[in-house]
Amino acid sequence: MGVNTPKKDTGTARIGGDSAVRAPFRVVLVMGVSGSGKTVVGRLIATALGWTFRDADDLHPPENVARMRSGQPLTDADREPWLRALAAVVDAALASSGPGLILACSALKRTYRDRLRVADPRVKLVHLTGPEAMLRERISARVGHYMPASLLTSQLATLEPPQPAERALVIDVTDPPETLAARILEEITPPQRT
Repeated sequence: MGVNTPKKDTGTARIGGDSAVRAPFRVVLVMGVSGSGKTVVGRLIATALGWTFRDADDLHPPENVARMRSGQPLTDADREPWLRALAAVVDAALASSGPGLILACSALKRTYRDRLRVADPRVKLVHLTGPEAMLRERISARVGHYMPASLLTSQLATLEPPQPAERALVIDVTDPPETLAARILEEITPPQRT
């Protein structure tokens, strides 16, 4: 969780040694249910690109955190102030000439993703997905996070997988995070011209 703000905006990713390439996006929204690895993978991508990382969990109002901690799923009304704050973060990144933004966010419904500007060509959607048993195991093993494994069922029921118009990159998360981040970087950065 938290913000990782690099000191220098290179706008480039190092893939396979010394090849540096510029990402064509200003924002990469890494979405998925709890336990999918959004934070770990998002941080790896942000580090590789020299971009800012934000975890949407950090922007939940205290009452939402309390509800989730007690095992209560959030309603759309509960999520409204959170979505408003996230949209402001995305808008600021799109308007900025500084580092791009990697935003780790569940973004379970199409309407939420629409609020986060996924239709904007400068925003790339990456959907991390995996087997429910693995996700539940990961959540149960976490220390210091308010999201209990009991809410995974609710998240999976709420999840509206991205549609073709959303241009999502769908990644199965059974591989190690470093492998996933490298795969995502290969997909979101143009090939280097020689």
